[in-house]
Amino acid sequence: MYRRSLMRAVAAAGLLPGPIAGAARAQSFPSKQLRLLVGFAAGGGGDIVARILAAELTKSAGLSVLVDNKPGAGGNIATKEMLRAPADGHTILLANVGMLAVNPYAMKDVGYDPQTDIAPVCLAVDFSNVLVVHPSVPARSLTEYLELAKRPEGMDYGTSGVGSAGHLAGELLKARSGARLNHIPFRGGGPAMNDLVAGHVPSLIASAPTATAFMRDGRIRALAVTGARRSPFDPEIPTIAEQGFPGYAATNWYCIVVSSKVPPEIVATLNTIMTRALKAPEVQAAYGQQGMETLAGTAAEAAAHIARETEIWKKVIADAGIRLE
Repeated sequence: MYRRSLMRAVAAAGLLPGPIAGAARAQSFPSKQLRLLVGFAAGGGGDIVARILAAELTKSAGLSVLVDNKPGAGGNIATKEMLRAPADGHTILLANVGMLAVNPYAMKDVGYDPQTDIAPVCLAVDFSNVLVVHPSVPARSLTEYLELAKRPEGMDYGTSGVGSAGHLAGELLKARSGARLNHIPFRGGGPAMNDLVAGHVPSLIASAPTATAFMRDGRIRALAVTGARRSPFDPEIPTIAEQGFPGYAATNWYCIVVSSKVPPEIVATLNTIMTRALKAPEVQAAYGQQGMETLAGTAAEAAAHIARETEIWKKVIADAGIRLE
């Protein structure tokens, strides 16, 4: 016990060789509360993902985890907050497809480079978004919805924010259909859904976790899912692809990331902690009830996934001329 404490103290003072110091750091991590940053408001899909994960980390690993919502700018505010924090692995970010594979290529200056400033820890979940409307909207199918959107005033649709997966899905549908779809960004899926239910916005491209409960009780109507295949959780809802737009696919995914300055041995320890929690049967069941598929896996697998998605969406952004403010 004394030797281990001494080794940690010496490592902290920088007096041990790199590999030994790294091992000591990994053994002592985490040494304080984990701060899990979410780039969107409470009640949305990202918030739900984070809170299910945080609850499991507390229950099974005995960790103290603070879910810290920092909404705005399509998740960029939370990303930059994570990069400003000490690079000791205790501040982590639940990043989505928009934050890692869209914003840096569709916005003028996001203030970070995902390829050099961010280190993936592991993938978390993947799920389709769903196009939903207020009951006052007469459309009962995507075709009818797009006909309404061809009126001079077009059709407003809300999303969880600029650069979110929902926003990109809407811009892709707009480019493919030629309809007048007007994007209304919110500071998270929760506020967006509140305004849809209240009738302040006619339609929404929302995450499955945000929309499911309201779909079930009839307060909103689902017209299409954005994934390449129907959701096993809501198999009665057709895809956009099968309603006249073959090849259309836009899913949302979340990944645990840290600053690239975090030591690799801490990233490896975080991967072990996070993947163990994500693979817990209770967590997989909880995500499944929200229409999500648990991914987990290695940091290298997460990096490869981000790279593939980045190439896909960079091309879509360029072809469609998408520019996010």
